[in-house]
Amino acid sequence: MKQKTITLKKSLKRPFFSYTWVIVCFFLLTACSNSLQINSPNNKISVTYEEPEGFVVTYHGGDRTTSVLTLSDLGLSLSEGANDFKLVSSTDATPVHESYTMLSGKRKNCTNEGTERTYHFTNSDNIRMDLIFRVYNDGIAFRYAFPEITKTLDITNETTTFRVPEGVKRWTQKLNSAYEDFYPMNTDGIGNNEGGQWGFPALFEISDSVYVLLSEANIRKGNCGSWLTNKENRSAYKIEMSEKKLTCDKTWSSAWRTAMIGSLGDIVSSTLITDVSDPCKIKDTSWIKPGLVSWIYWAYNHGSKDYQIVKKFIDFAVDFHLPYVLIDWEWDEMGNGGDLSDALRYAKEKGISPLLWYNSSTAWCGAGPLYRLNSPESRKKEFSWLESQGVKGIKVDFFNQDSLSTMNYFIDILEDAAENHLLINFHGATIPRGWQRTYPHMMSVEGVYGAEWYNNNATLTDQAAWHNCTLPFTRNVVGPMDYTPCTFTDSQHPHITSNGHELALLVVFESSLQHLADRPEGYKMQPAEVQSFLSTLPTVWDDTRLISGYPSDHIIIARQSGNKWYIGGLNGTNNNRDFSFNLDFIPSSIQQMTLFSDGTTSQEFHIENISPETRDIKISCLPRGGFTLVVQTK
Repeated sequence: MKQKTITLKKSLKRPFFSYTWVIVCFFLLTACSNSLQINSPNNKISVTYEEPEGFVVTYHGGDRTTSVLTLSDLGLSLSEGANDFKLVSSTDATPVHESYTMLSGKRKNCTNEGTERTYHFTNSDNIRMDLIFRVYNDGIAFRYAFPEITKTLDITNETTTFRVPEGVKRWTQKLNSAYEDFYPMNTDGIGNNEGGQWGFPALFEISDSVYVLLSEANIRKGNCGSWLTNKENRSAYKIEMSEKKLTCDKTWSSAWRTAMIGSLGDIVSSTLITDVSDPCKIKDTSWIKPGLVSWIYWAYNHGSKDYQIVKKFIDFAVDFHLPYVLIDWEWDEMGNGGDLSDALRYAKEKGISPLLWYNSSTAWCGAGPLYRLNSPESRKKEFSWLESQGVKGIKVDFFNQDSLSTMNYFIDILEDAAENHLLINFHGATIPRGWQRTYPHMMSVEGVYGAEWYNNNATLTDQAAWHNCTLPFTRNVVGPMDYTPCTFTDSQHPHITSNGHELALLVVFESSLQHLADRPEGYKMQPAEVQSFLSTLPTVWDDTRLISGYPSDHIIIARQSGNKWYIGGLNGTNNNRDFSFNLDFIPSSIQQMTLFSDGTTSQEFHIENISPETRDIKISCLPRGGFTLVVQTK
């Protein structure tokens, strides 16, 4: 029999009839909309049921009230079972308040504060399903759950749909198995993507100064990733599961569906993804050390096969006081005077912690080492060996998309790696979905069209400046991003961003393991002040705030580390730009300020010390330029 899903709209207009193969979420028909309303603690965001639209999300900012989002067709479809799910009870709206500490990310001390209500449903087979809804000061989150499964259930579809007003600006990435593409702006919901499948996250400008960023968080074992599709209606973005069927035989919950809401500053500083993710599962985290990494691949594609080149990058780490060196693919074929054991020994002698690359051996198996992580036995054996050799972490590459097996594989790697104190960096992988809180040794994830693409084709050369100004409002909002920034020389294809722009990427982009992509000579030819900056730059932050910016145009972002603020600015246009801002957001008195900005040409720096008394900052940038301001407070 053909599957059929009763929408929320239909269920409120008529009683249930004998529709098979369906789960439906609907609410008490006799309840008034006000009793269903959920408000954020600061009352800026409210969610109200309005017939026939569905749940309407409203943002109250300043003297305006804006309807930003409508949630329609909430529900899940089962392959079999009774169709008569009815609301039996709902909890009162209760406060959610939790404080937690992050070892990485945009903010060290996070506060998870919201309002929660759970709706309980059962059917005649006595299957219970919950809809858990939360409203935060910076967005909303909801998920479905089967808390007590007594017989196997097969979930075949999720009908959740996010409806946005027609004609709004949207920055969305065409679905890509590695999440490596651009976020071009479009207003028609099509852009460059007739297929209508979009990867998370997706940014929408609902009205002037009010934005929504859609994503998902907290995928556990037994669940798959998902994405958005708007093929049927260009302003209605439906959840599409990566699996045709999910089988549940114990308790089960979906990922949290999240929508960050507010100004661009609210979006950039939001920790909603980690707020709704499971707390840290690692008891002893003292071995988890973020830091800068000397990285061999960008300048020397096959460099890890050459022992002499590997030594060169270890020496670079020594010279610039970097804690790590990443020995990338093909290290199992290393020659030219030494092998991997020689390289590890040399790194140990120099006081540098090595990281090693691995192929996940699931999506593309063209380069090694291969098949060492796929089974629990071989993986645990490999991880134990790595720890015995002094290796501090691994980069695992080339995963399948968002499948159930891939999600389980990610978690297996994270859990087994923790037993041997190994940091994790996922490449050729999906975007982070909150695991950076649950497994804080997950230091970074690629999932971005980054500097590595200068190796592959000429596309990034002309697109990088505006792309770099879009990522802080999209991809990097949801978690660490291993873009591999800051290249002063050229790889196979040139870059035309300025040196000031490249240096600023280290502040603008957040990643706990920040890989310096250029060859050692590229850094050693820079002024002594720039070299000193690289040698002392932190990669984790006490606070993050947006000073100004707009996707693809420009961004100025400030990050705090102790008594220093690092302010990075990027010009995403092909024109000269003058930027001005004040430092009143820094409450402490200022002791010293150093500015790294564009020089006369794009390959030069202008470096100056600014008077500590100065609070109004004015900076000129070249086309595709940038700047970094380091503020030392007392």
